[in-house]
Amino acid sequence: MSLDDIAGVAHLPAGPPAGVVMLTHGAGGSRESPLVIRICAEWAARGWLAVRYNLPYRRRRPKGPPSGSAAGDRDGIVEALTLARTLAHGPVIAGGHSYGGRQTSMVAAEHPELVDLLTLFSYPLHPPGKPDRLRTEHFGAITVSTVFTHGASDPFGSIEEVRDAVRAIPGPVEIVEITGARHDLGSTSLDVPALAVDAALRALSDPPSAT
Repeated sequence: MSLDDIAGVAHLPAGPPAGVVMLTHGAGGSRESPLVIRICAEWAARGWLAVRYNLPYRRRRPKGPPSGSAAGDRDGIVEALTLARTLAHGPVIAGGHSYGGRQTSMVAAEHPELVDLLTLFSYPLHPPGKPDRLRTEHFGAITVSTVFTHGASDPFGSIEEVRDAVRAIPGPVEIVEITGARHDLGSTSLDVPALAVDAALRALSDPPSAT
């Protein structure tokens, strides 16, 4: 398997990579998402091999919402994370924006051996205006460290709702709050990629103590 098989684009560090970061896109996007590109560029600048890749539904058609089975998209994530272990030594960090992050977190819950850390951007906690329809059934099975980067004005879940929901995650969690940002995590005052990468590196350098 190669990057072409997952429609992946690599951002290369200047020297030997410290590890691999695999990021994917939201429901209406692709690997060309400006946010995902910026995050991958930040990881590469920090010495990591960062790959942005398309989910299976986006490989089948260039535009439009997810089509087919979400389970099929998760199969594509498993393929991407399996490939990541062959690309470089070191930890594998996985995640994505919105839908892509949610599906990746479900893969991590089912296959924790594939992921050393989750980095989730604008996790779609519930549909806008429907806070009773939580998408958290798998949270209790997430054992890897997880970083949620979330806009304070995201209609898919408030910061308070996210804080409440992540209590179900047994693994270590950090929430990076982006003041004033909505679901696209746009900010004129904060460097969102840098803040997210800082949090992920903190989580990697401070693993949970054995109990």
